[in-house]
Amino acid sequence: MNMPVNIALNVYSLIILFFIYVNGRKHIDHTQIQDKLYLALLWITAFLLVVDLFSRFDGRPGTFYPYVNFWGNLLIYMLSPVLPALWFLYAYYQIFRDMARGKRVWWVLAAICGVNGILSLLSLRYAWFYTIDSGNIYHRGPLFLLPAFLTIGIIVAAFVMLLMNRKRIEPRYYFSLVFFAVPPFICVLLQIFFYGISFMLNSVVISLLIVFFNIQNQNLYIDYLTGTNNRKKLDYYMKARIAASTETKTFSAVLMDIDNFKEINDTYGHDTGDKALNIFINLLYSCLRSHDFIARFGGDEFYLILDSSTKDQLERIIERIQNRLAEFNEKGETPYPLSVSMGYAVYDYHRHLKVEEFQKEVDMLMYQNKHMHKCAIKSE
Repeated sequence: MNMPVNIALNVYSLIILFFIYVNGRKHIDHTQIQDKLYLALLWITAFLLVVDLFSRFDGRPGTFYPYVNFWGNLLIYMLSPVLPALWFLYAYYQIFRDMARGKRVWWVLAAICGVNGILSLLSLRYAWFYTIDSGNIYHRGPLFLLPAFLTIGIIVAAFVMLLMNRKRIEPRYYFSLVFFAVPPFICVLLQIFFYGISFMLNSVVISLLIVFFNIQNQNLYIDYLTGTNNRKKLDYYMKARIAASTETKTFSAVLMDIDNFKEINDTYGHDTGDKALNIFINLLYSCLRSHDFIARFGGDEFYLILDSSTKDQLERIIERIQNRLAEFNEKGETPYPLSVSMGYAVYDYHRHLKVEEFQKEVDMLMYQNKHMHKCAIKSE
């Protein structure tokens, strides 16, 4: 691929990345892992697009070309696994919402990137990955496929991880996460088999753009602590469900309040309290369907919006949640038990309640249930 075409493609890609950053910065929370990883993906991609241009300065040995070509190719090889590694971590967080449990994954990816960097430096002496001759012309080395295979391996691993954990991922995010790997994977294969073709970084930009519109831009409606929907999204969603309700097809709402949550915070600290919230959310996800709607209403209160149109269907789900919490408490994995008070109801199409009215009704039912729990404890 000639230099003018490469410059045009990379500059165009950099403009797209700048557009993403400018339009997304008001929604970016620099304290959140998801946003940190996405920003890292943006900046590393932008940096590699510039470096990629430097690696194209072949020929003209008597000019500055050899110096630019040297550093361009070295950095491209050294950093080749970093981008897919960041993507793997981003996908991992979208699935598990807890990077503390992913420390081992982090160290494995860091080790892969470190070994690749060392081998790239050694290749300057032993020409394993590539060599630049006296005429400042780049040539592939006998092991040039190794960095490519590392890149492909990490991309495929992330892809497989997403497929295996499909039920943990919100449906509206699933396609964007799975599709992210497809363009880079195809372009890496093309680059292996057709010398001089290099669209991989440009394809990553397209994938980042899709992720921005379908995932990152939705952060405005995501609760920062639990990764669930927030109250603003709940109001929009419930309003839409009310508008779509008919005599034969309606929905159910469940308001849950974690019992004695203040005691968990006071006894074990707020960090443990935050972990308790996420444990509770993971327990909910394990006994609900992938399209069921979960939102944090405030503090330790959570809303579920379910497709159940009858009281019997709704009560079966309530029983499933209670059984799941009981199973968790029996295992004794935490020094505190997790239980909830719940108010729940099927939306009655004929009453034509507004969002606030229906929420008030469910809220009253929840506090009645909470009062019953307290009375039961006192009687014991």
